Amino acid sequence: MGSVMPCSPQAAYLQQAGVHTAVLEKRHVLGGAAVTEEIVPGFKFSRASYLLSLLRPQIYTELELQKHGLRVLPRDPYSFTPLLEDRSPPRSLLLGHNMAQTQQQIAQFSQKDAQAYPEYEAFMGGLVSALNPLLDAPPADTAALGQGSLLQRLRALRDLRPLLWAGLALGRQLPHYYEVLTAPISKILDQWFESEPLKATLATDAVIGAMASPHTPGSGYVLLHHVMGELDGQRGAWGYVAGGMGALSQAIARAATARGAHIFAEKVQGVRVWGDGQAQGIVLRDGTEVRSKIVLSNASPQITFLELISQEQLPKDFVQRIQQIDTRSPVTKINVAVDRLPSFLAAPNAHDGQPLPHHQCSIHLNCEGTHLLHQAFTEATHGHPSSRPMIELCIPSVLDPELAPQGCHVVSLFTQYTPSVLAGGQPWDEQARNAYADTVFDCIEAYAPGFKASVIGRDILTPPDLERIFGLPGGNIFHGGMSLDQLYFARPAPAYSGYRSPIPGLYLCGSGAHPGGGVMGAAGRNAAQVALKDFRCL
Repeated sequence: MGSVMPCSPQAAYLQQAGVHTAVLEKRHVLGGAAVTEEIVPGFKFSRASYLLSLLRPQIYTELELQKHGLRVLPRDPYSFTPLLEDRSPPRSLLLGHNMAQTQQQIAQFSQKDAQAYPEYEAFMGGLVSALNPLLDAPPADTAALGQGSLLQRLRALRDLRPLLWAGLALGRQLPHYYEVLTAPISKILDQWFESEPLKATLATDAVIGAMASPHTPGSGYVLLHHVMGELDGQRGAWGYVAGGMGALSQAIARAATARGAHIFAEKVQGVRVWGDGQAQGIVLRDGTEVRSKIVLSNASPQITFLELISQEQLPKDFVQRIQQIDTRSPVTKINVAVDRLPSFLAAPNAHDGQPLPHHQCSIHLNCEGTHLLHQAFTEATHGHPSSRPMIELCIPSVLDPELAPQGCHVVSLFTQYTPSVLAGGQPWDEQARNAYADTVFDCIEAYAPGFKASVIGRDILTPPDLERIFGLPGGNIFHGGMSLDQLYFARPAPAYSGYRSPIPGLYLCGSGAHPGGGVMGAAGRNAAQVALKDFRCL
């Protein structure tokens, strides 16, 4: 049995169920986009994915990840938004888990918003609680409802139960929650708040990783997706993985090998399909065939079905659906090695240079108002990298000093918007990449003078780089947009949302499958359960 990437937990579940499992990783380092790499000597970066929250709590427990070395460093406070303004000192917005302190921070900008914030949090929490069970089960087989046998129809009806329970849990609030899922997040936030720094800070979770503006319909769901996780029982909390994100992949790999799975790197060439149309294994780069009755692919739908398999072996309408998935990405990730902490005008460093509470946060720059996010988005839709990009700056070495030499730090810059294809078909060459990175660094310098002088080295990953290195289609961190037309019953394509594919024995178990992107493991866990059910019927 083969699986393309071990960051997802399916191998451990399959091996635990008694199925002999081999894991075949594309790169030399395990984990797909959840890896730790030493790009600058002495500095260990979470090179692509950089924060943890969405990993399903069942996976922590069932795979005993703590026993296998996983340690997560929670952040409190968790969000810091400094402002550029003509007052001394400039203001900033610091959000944390202490509600009273958070309300005091919000009250700088609006007493009304400070009073509304707890109710907003409770409202969003209710929606998350209702939808949570949908993450841990395959969508119902709608095809079986219409044309299956009586037994298949009954099973499909049973599989609809999580969806029905979600509707019941939402109750009378259902129309309001429906609006959150379908409306632009700007409309929802305008109903709750009046202060722009708060609205823009919250809106970042609705557009992060998405080629969307706060004014784009459906952006509300992306925000919801980012507050579905938890750490240490704290809903919506995000943390750093000690040792970088690769330590999570290593813990999952150890859980799999402890159960007997075998892991191999730099091996996969394609999926072998025999004359009867059944998946029969994996072809390695040296031509070796690894025979297996079932194959799980954690690669994107595009790589799985358009590269690893001959398209002649797939239905034409299915191939067309995969080709039409919206994979536009706004993301350029920049990893930076610095010799000191940035000192923000809105919150200057202490004299001893030691980290302050805001240094552990996601630091939101160019987020004074939602209009700035929309302006940055608009530039990218015309093929131009944003002149004032949205920047999420994180410094994981503040909580995990072993990531960098003493006194130095690693800085993660998750920036947007940058189009996958530049205007006029211009390439993302070294000149274009460095020009955009310079724009980002100039913006940071405005908030934290001296930042540019502190830089030792940088690693710039534009959308084409993210695709080439990590297999993210179009550079999309979710393997495809998280818009409502590409979720649940339609992910990755209608009639194929239950992890099975048109090739019997081949299953999709990565971010391109339900419930979507993020380091959550749900697709791998769910797909393993579906594959095991089918395997026992062979």
